[in-house]
Amino acid sequence: TIYFPMLHIVTFLFLMLGPTKIIGPFVKVTEGADRAIEKKIARTAIAFSAIALLIAGLLGETILRKHSIPLPILALAAGVILFLVAIQDTVRHFTFSAKEPATKPASQPTMNLALDPLAFPVIVTPYGIAALIVFLSFAPDVESQVQIGLIVVAILALDLLAMLFARKLLASLGILLAILGAVLAVVQVALGVQIIHNSLLVLGIL
Repeated sequence: TIYFPMLHIVTFLFLMLGPTKIIGPFVKVTEGADRAIEKKIARTAIAFSAIALLIAGLLGETILRKHSIPLPILALAAGVILFLVAIQDTVRHFTFSAKEPATKPASQPTMNLALDPLAFPVIVTPYGIAALIVFLSFAPDVESQVQIGLIVVAILALDLLAMLFARKLLASLGILLAILGAVLAVVQVALGVQIIHNSLLVLGIL
């Protein structure tokens, strides 16, 4: 059988839904907004994200159960998706790209940004939803599912804090955050490969 240690679940969900990929986009899309609007956009984005993840988790697990997809096949599919996303992130982190010249935003940021692009697809990524559905499907009991839910809540709380202090974090820890993102991308590749390997073992292919 395939087993996901809780540490791996925390790591994956942090990589898929966590604050390391949110700070830069948040600073960019809220450029020119006053502090009150920034805070409101951040809180609203987290609320939208929480609702979306709850709906995705409930519907996704139900749909997968109705289609009777074998868990090793589901794990293999998830491993492939997570691996491909990890490769893309790794290449992005290690590829040099000249910074675009700073441009003044065309208009004052509005609350619409909370939904698009912040909640979707910056915070709630398609592969983040996929990871959540897979982990809920593999959870052996309700208690484990509740633990996964609490992990998601904790990560969303970190996301909110990251957005509220995004400009300070980017100014003081910009290089460190870039290095951390690159390291986590490599970890994500390794974990994706591990899931694929374990799935193939269970299926008897290796």
